[in-house]
Amino acid sequence: MRPATKKFLASLRTQLSEIRAAGTFKKERIISSPQSMEIKAEGKSVLNFCANNYLGFADNKRIIEASRKIMETHGYGMASVRFICGTQDIHKQLEKSISQFHKTDDAILYSSCFDANGGVFEGLLSKDDAVISDELNHASIIDGIRLCKARRHRYKHMDMADLENLLKGSMDCTNRLIVTDGVFSMDGDIAPLSKIVDLANKYEAMIFVDESHATGFIGKTGRGTPEYFGVEKEIDIINSTLGKALGGATGGYSTGHQEMIDILRQRSRPYLFSNSVAPPIAAAAIEVFELLKDPSHITKLRNNTIRFRTGMTKAGFKVLGHPECPIVPIWFGDARLASEIADELMTHNIYVIGFSYPVVPKGQARIRVQLSASHGPEPVSYTHLRAHETRHDLVCRLLLEKKKKKKK
Repeated sequence: MRPATKKFLASLRTQLSEIRAAGTFKKERIISSPQSMEIKAEGKSVLNFCANNYLGFADNKRIIEASRKIMETHGYGMASVRFICGTQDIHKQLEKSISQFHKTDDAILYSSCFDANGGVFEGLLSKDDAVISDELNHASIIDGIRLCKARRHRYKHMDMADLENLLKGSMDCTNRLIVTDGVFSMDGDIAPLSKIVDLANKYEAMIFVDESHATGFIGKTGRGTPEYFGVEKEIDIINSTLGKALGGATGGYSTGHQEMIDILRQRSRPYLFSNSVAPPIAAAAIEVFELLKDPSHITKLRNNTIRFRTGMTKAGFKVLGHPECPIVPIWFGDARLASEIADELMTHNIYVIGFSYPVVPKGQARIRVQLSASHGPEPVSYTHLRAHETRHDLVCRLLLEKKKKKKK
């Protein structure tokens, strides 16, 4: 091994030791069952409260059958990018389903929403334009914006006064694009789209919304935050994913005005240089949009969300986020406490994960609970009880440890 490599690996070992010492080292728990409300993890059956499986579609039999069946007629993979020989009829059918669902002109598929966010800003904007982005937008949005040449601005999280100031200060730019998550995945917040629309109209800006944690279940019929606020016709471009509520597999998309989608097909690098979405994924996603016509899944999810948020608040926890959001962050602050409570809950067959820096800011550690339509009343109530008991026991133990250290 070369000395340069030895030196570099030694520095990585030091960094890993520091991460472990801070209690922020991320372990991967091994699952040996389909993704569902109840899964087999680390050799035992546990209740799953940390998947993006909001509608319970990840193990839906109709979706699985659609995926299996299409391989008999369309094969397993495309081994090509879209513009060479990677576009099948089902890709165009899926893009049509997406645009009809969102009430837009057209849609373009990507391997993931991370790729969609990596391609949309560079593909649409130039050095004469400006991007004005919420400071807590997803990492994929941040990375995508870095790739474009437009002037970059960040406004304080959901702070409309700060957004307005930045809009005023960027009037010299040719085009301005306001960028926000519809639902913020670490905080459970819902972006105030109606207010953003008002500002965009006032200052002649465009609006981009990432709907990854909203598509399928936010809004009356699951069409996301634009539907929730009644501003569907006011949003210029939406990016979202097939990898969360819409079956939980993989794939992402951009949808919006025809001219925007057409130029992305010509310029978006992740689209031009990545393989097409595999036929089984495309067929499964088409079936998902058929299932979304039944609103009962959304109703179940909303009922579970209200039940869980109410129960955890009554139990004395600091519950973050919008009251109607199925992403329910339970705030602890201390990274070690959040991690140890999550580990202790696993011993009671409740699967949750503690989040800490760098996923969230330092001192803002939390356990993010995610509800699903597949959860029933009993698992939700059981989790309230166990979380309350676990927090009490661990806090007492940590206080005792601190007292012992002081005596020494």
